[in-house]
Amino acid sequence: MTTLTVLLWTAFLSFLPISELRGGIPFAVAKGIPWYWAYPFAAGINILAAPACWLFLSTLHRFFLKMAWYEGLFRRLVERARAKLKKGVEAWGWLGIAAFVAVPLPMTGAWTGTLGAWVLGMGKGRTMAAVALGVLAAGAVVTAVVLLGIRSLHFFVKEI
Repeated sequence: MTTLTVLLWTAFLSFLPISELRGGIPFAVAKGIPWYWAYPFAAGINILAAPACWLFLSTLHRFFLKMAWYEGLFRRLVERARAKLKKGVEAWGWLGIAAFVAVPLPMTGAWTGTLGAWVLGMGKGRTMAAVALGVLAAGAVVTAVVLLGIRSLHFFVKEI
């Protein structure tokens, strides 16, 4: 696989709502991209999810709400995001969004953080800053886990 192909797949995985950094960084490192390139590249791509999500919510969302299947799906996503974020945002403000995004678990990334901030009425600027801060923190955690995982694997598996 060429470096360009690896970077394209890393960008795709980092932007995708399901995998985000949890998919992009490990993929890049496993394919030979040094962690000090994989982390900023994947994080930068993942940060772009916030303006993309915000743009969708402020434009195409209104059109799609007219479709019954979309409205039901969106309502479920909104309720889930609102329930997860409400206490943290009420207590910590925009730092609550950053902390939520910083936890690299499923359904806690840039897409859900942006959706939750939008639903809770947070401004665009604060949302973008909170998501960027959270993505940088999550990227650092994922990178550390990847590097520690590789080191621990070498401890248990002897090279021949």
